Amino acid sequence: MNDALYDIPLQQIDGTATNLRPHQGKVMLIVNVASKCGLTPQYAGLEALHERYTERGFTVLGFPANDFAGQEPGSNAEIASFCTSNFGIRFPLYSKIVVTGEARHPLYSHLIAAHPDTEARAVMEEQLRGYGIEPTPRPEVLWNFEKILVDRNGQVVRRFAPDTKPDAEALITTIEGLL
Repeated sequence: MNDALYDIPLQQIDGTATNLRPHQGKVMLIVNVASKCGLTPQYAGLEALHERYTERGFTVLGFPANDFAGQEPGSNAEIASFCTSNFGIRFPLYSKIVVTGEARHPLYSHLIAAHPDTEARAVMEEQLRGYGIEPTPRPEVLWNFEKILVDRNGQVVRRFAPDTKPDAEALITTIEGLL
């Protein structure tokens, strides 16, 4: 059991202090989310994934971050309202954090150290360069909606590139295997 992961201080989107202990023993899909990104429609797929597997011990956890092109400029209250009204989000959302660089939140420092490689990263790196955006260096989170899958014991098992859709076969197969 990777207890260190569960004890990292966090805040729920409403500012309430918490950590990941309420999710201990569950398979977690941790996603850095943003409301003004081309990938924002993934919220719908993430909610569907959460609903599909929640009774089997799975949860999606959303961590808003404004690290990429200012695509999450809102306050926590604005983010919560956006997610509820536009996508009916019921999976847990946390307060906005930093997921890259020197100011990176300890949660993401832990996750990245545990699993430095993001699958299919090169394809999205090229897409970003096509838009004139220089990708973050490895092992940093590449962009909004990178997906980090954690097993029931708190071990990071896979990192999926941001453009991996929530219903992608590789993601679904891995989740089902962990459940």
